[in-house]
Order: sequence, then structure tokens, then C-alpha cells
Amino acid sequence: MTEPQDRRELIVATAAEMFARKGIRATTVREIADAVGVLSGSLYHYFRSKDEIVQEILSEFLEEVRARYAEVLGRGDDCAQTLRELVLASLRVASQRPSATAIYQNQLRYLRDRPEFKEGAAEAQRVWLELIDRGVAEGVFRADIPPRVFYRLIRDAVWMSWRGPQPDGMYSLEELADAITSIFLEGFIARPESAVGTSTAAARRR
Repeated sequence: MTEPQDRRELIVATAAEMFARKGIRATTVREIADAVGVLSGSLYHYFRSKDEIVQEILSEFLEEVRARYAEVLGRGDDCAQTLRELVLASLRVASQRPSATAIYQNQLRYLRDRPEFKEGAAEAQRVWLELIDRGVAEGVFRADIPPRVFYRLIRDAVWMSWRGPQPDGMYSLEELADAITSIFLEGFIARPESAVGTSTAAARRR
């Protein structure tokens, strides 16, 4: 027999997959209950509403983001390496929580007015913006691109680049983080092969 905590976790995991696939508004409590194998009324023993399920999914997701970002910042790396590590930390969260990542990226219209979401999302945004501002002040990052523009571009590149495991094993998460960071910091202009290899190796040694 499924224990209450196991059933609660099953509801959260099932709802997360459905919200990511269909959207929050388009997913009904009855559909979640049917997928889990309980009556709709029984679902309310675990959650008072659909919004409460959404809140649990995203609170766990944002707490994971917060913890991983704090770990990166605690290393005290230079700005460029910290940027790469934030990219990698985000990709690791996305790989472990793909449904929550899709909700976070695709359901902003539904979520933007909910205080519990806004606080966690704003904290994650502050981490990126403060790093970008520091990099500009230190002359590491360009000053002619507004930090918020750079942040929005790299944020979307990071969160939208994860769509599950690469089918051909093309990239590890570390390699994908290197590629994203290299594109944003160095551009897509061709360089001599030796310079490319030196740049990537140097980034990994930092």
C-alpha cells in the first residue's frame, strides 16, 4: 500500500510532468487524480488546491537553485569562472528537475503575480545581476551592453538549452556549460584551433 508521503510525492511528480507538458491552466485536478489513480476528492487530503501543488514544485526547484548558486559564490572565483559555474549549476538543476524547469521557463504569465514565486525568482536574478555588475566594474565584461539585457539572454540560453539527455551523447553538462559560456563571453567568431583549445583548458583550470 502506498504510504501518505509516497502518495504526496507521486502527486507532485505527476502534476509537474503534466504542467510542463500541457500548461498549468490546461491541467485539471481531476486529470492529476486520474493519472495518480485516486479520486479527485482524495487529492484534497494532500493539497488544498492546484496552486498549492504548483507552489510545492517550484519552491523545491527554487531552493535547489538557491543552494547551488550559494555554493558557487562561496568559492570566490573570478567573474568569468563564476559565470561558467552558475551556468553549470543551472544545467544540473535542469537535468534533475526537467519538468519544474519547463514550468519555470514557460509558465511566467501564470506565475508572475504569485509572491511565493516572485521572491525566489528575484533572488536568483539578483545573483546573476550582481555578478554581471561586478564583472563590468572590474573591466572583465563589456560595459556597452546593459546588464539586464545580458542576463535575459544568458538566462534563456541556459534554461531553454536543456531538453533532456542529448540523444547522441554529444554534450556532457560540463561541455554544454563551456559552450554556452564561451559563446557569451567570446562570441562565435572562428579562432585558431590552438587558441580554442587553450581557452577551454584555461577555463577548466580556474
